[in-house]
Amino acid sequence: MREKHTAKEESKGIGYRELEEYAQAKIREHLQDLLEQEITEWLGRRKSERKINPSEQAGYRNGYGKGRRFTLSMGTIEIRRPRVRNLEERFESRVLPLFKRHTEQVSNLIPELYLHGLASGDFELALRGLLGEGAPLSASSLQRLKEKWQGEYEQWKSTVIEEKDWAYFWADGI
Repeated sequence: MREKHTAKEESKGIGYRELEEYAQAKIREHLQDLLEQEITEWLGRRKSERKINPSEQAGYRNGYGKGRRFTLSMGTIEIRRPRVRNLEERFESRVLPLFKRHTEQVSNLIPELYLHGLASGDFELALRGLLGEGAPLSASSLQRLKEKWQGEYEQWKSTVIEEKDWAYFWADGI
C-alpha cells in the first residue's frame, strides 16, 4: 500500500532558493503576532474591543509605529510595533524591548569576529553578507564598541586577583 503525501497549502511553490525568504517571513509574522498578543494581554482586550469596566487597563490601540529593522542570527527582518495611547504607565515589551536592534547572539558575534582578526573596515560588508542589508553595525558603532572593550580591559587589569578564591591559575606564553 502506498502512502499519499499531502502537503499543506502554504508549502506549495516553496523551493530551495526561496527557503531563506520564506523562513524570514514566517519569523517576522510570528514575532508580529507575539507583539499583538502582548498588547492584548496588557490591555485585557482584543483589538477594536471597548473597555467594559472602568477598572480595566486604560489605553487604546492606535495603529502601528514605523517599521524598524531587527537583526537575528539568520538575517534582518522589519517589524512594526503596535502603538498604544493614553496609558498611565509606559508599556515595555518583553518580546522586543525599546532600542534593541539585534539579538544577544548577534551582539556576541561582533566581538568574536573582531577577536578573530576581521578588520574594522570589513565589518559592514561581512555583516551585510551574513545578516542581510540591515546589518546593525557602522564604523562609528565599531569604534564605540572598541572603546568600551578597552575600558573593560583596563578595569580587568586593575582587578586584584588575591581577593578571589581561584581553583587554579593558568598562564600561557610563547
